Amino acid sequence: MHPEVLAMLRVAVVASPPVSMFNLAIPELLFDKVRVDGEPGYEVVICAPEPGPMPTTGTLDLYVPHGLEALREAHTVIVAGTGRPLSPDPRVVEALREAAAAGKRIASICSGAFSLAEAGLLKGRKATTYWAQAGELRRRHPDIDLQGDVLFVQDGPLLTASGYAAGIDLCLHIVRTDYGAAIANEVARLALVAPVRPGGQTQFTQTPLPPERGTACADTRGWAMRNLDKPLTLTDLARHAGVSVRTLTRRFQAESGVSPLQWLLHQRIERAKELLETTRLPMDQVAAACGLGTADSLRAHLVRRTGLTPSAYRAQFSRHGHTAAGSGTRAVA
Repeated sequence: MHPEVLAMLRVAVVASPPVSMFNLAIPELLFDKVRVDGEPGYEVVICAPEPGPMPTTGTLDLYVPHGLEALREAHTVIVAGTGRPLSPDPRVVEALREAAAAGKRIASICSGAFSLAEAGLLKGRKATTYWAQAGELRRRHPDIDLQGDVLFVQDGPLLTASGYAAGIDLCLHIVRTDYGAAIANEVARLALVAPVRPGGQTQFTQTPLPPERGTACADTRGWAMRNLDKPLTLTDLARHAGVSVRTLTRRFQAESGVSPLQWLLHQRIERAKELLETTRLPMDQVAAACGLGTADSLRAHLVRRTGLTPSAYRAQFSRHGHTAAGSGTRAVA
């Protein structure tokens, strides 16, 4: 973000009846927790094709105060899932086309992807949706590069989340993109959810780490996190877990979805990003503190992950000196 921007970011969340209350609540809950030097980082506006009472996919109704004109003043547009995804409201479709033409960032949670697809925004792009509806989205829009094994995916200014709690990962990713890893991780802690996991950003397209599916290796993962500055090996991890390397690898893969060394590298890079944002440590000390060895190694891994050198990443997201979006400046909507 530009270091001189001054206003908070506006997020317009689009609700179409019957809307998923869980989808609708996620953006407001998470973005409301973003604070930069004590000031809110986002303004969230809930809107609909017809303001007023709206049915939900559950037993409750809700009241949506704003119409789709809210999209014109938004920096980011998020389309919540609906119980009738196969017939997107034409007014929503047209509003999304206008928002895309205006250069806004547009995202969807769960079945909201159908509205983006109907607007033609996902043609030729990577996208995802709720697994139970992926086949229908693929049948209706074969020109989408549908990703079936990710929590969320970003392709340029378009983001799609696979459904339900994956919307949390998507919103945390947006916070990370706008304000950096340290603030996103603080939001995750306040919301009592897992630390933010990276998906694709404009500069890179990593698949997010899958959710952990077991606890047999939890103590070892915690121990490794406390010892990232040490040159940990597979043997070290297996010794701590009290099992063979083969057993550790099998259990770790089953619980974390990645190998122990892939997981360890991911954590080292995340630690490096936080240190770059929150300290003024020289690059060789950052590299040593997160176990990446040398400044050259830190540079190679960070460029591969984010497209930014360590110095460029620090310049963009540093929370020292009030010189970047992550340091307390505001962003123009």
